Amino acid sequence: MGKNGICDILGIEYPIFQGGMAWISDGALAAAVSEAGGLGIIAAGNAPADVVAAEIEKCRAITQKPFAVNIMLLSPHAEEIADLVCKMNVKILTTGAGIPSKYMPAWLEHGISVIPVVPAVAIAAKMEKIGAAAVIAEGMEAGGHIGKLTTMALVPQIVDAVGIPVIAAGGIADGRGMAAAKMLGASGFQLGTRFLVAHECPIHENYKKAVIKAKDIDSVITGQITGHPVRVLRNKLSSKFLEMEKAEAKKDAPDIKKIEELGAGALRAAVLGDMENGSIMAGQIAALVRKEQSCAEIIAEIWGEYLKLVGGRE
Repeated sequence: MGKNGICDILGIEYPIFQGGMAWISDGALAAAVSEAGGLGIIAAGNAPADVVAAEIEKCRAITQKPFAVNIMLLSPHAEEIADLVCKMNVKILTTGAGIPSKYMPAWLEHGISVIPVVPAVAIAAKMEKIGAAAVIAEGMEAGGHIGKLTTMALVPQIVDAVGIPVIAAGGIADGRGMAAAKMLGASGFQLGTRFLVAHECPIHENYKKAVIKAKDIDSVITGQITGHPVRVLRNKLSSKFLEMEKAEAKKDAPDIKKIEELGAGALRAAVLGDMENGSIMAGQIAALVRKEQSCAEIIAEIWGEYLKLVGGRE
């Protein structure tokens, strides 16, 4: 499939990645995606190593197929998890929130394929230089933490700048989005929001219903003043965020800590079902997500759509 054959590199059937979503992408969800032929990804988030180890074991109890672990490099537990994946013989990693230079020698020595999430061309080039097997070019249409460029603009620029496979992410929910990304040069596709409504996804039913009910303009970006923008669905919390940011922006010295404290624990609250005070992270394509399905049904559906659009050729 595509540039350098990401499926061959990773040993997966379809070039479809399930996004590593903190507090959401657990071992069961990742296993279901991998069993269906995609690449399931366990999100380490800010969890300690023992919690991540348990999710890896859970995933392996369900599937023998390849899966990945996503390491958020800003996590206080990043170093211990970086060591854990070597000890547990995890063969695929995705990374976010930084450049994993200090960990790469050990990871490469253990035969791990490292695939960082990148928001810009220069960062993608740096990742290739330090030994990344591929990169995930994520546009600002994505849910959760985002960069400044759109997927449409970002993907072809990164494809032109590196010689490793590029996985497109952000704003992809169906076969049409994947076909469009392929035309931009992508070798694979990462979907997060679509998998939020998978039967195997552990989030509260309230969260799933919020995604299914979302309209085209129902997502907003909070945290821009902090330098860590996050795309979420509109609710009481997002309104508080935007009001506070507007007020703080007028000050000579904005209280960034105050804004960050407002979001503490908010994603976890949404995962547990609080749709007013929780941070309902979801991408701009939430309005395209209209039904709950199993991971196998999602992958079969979007792959079928994709093949029709590209003429059944891979």
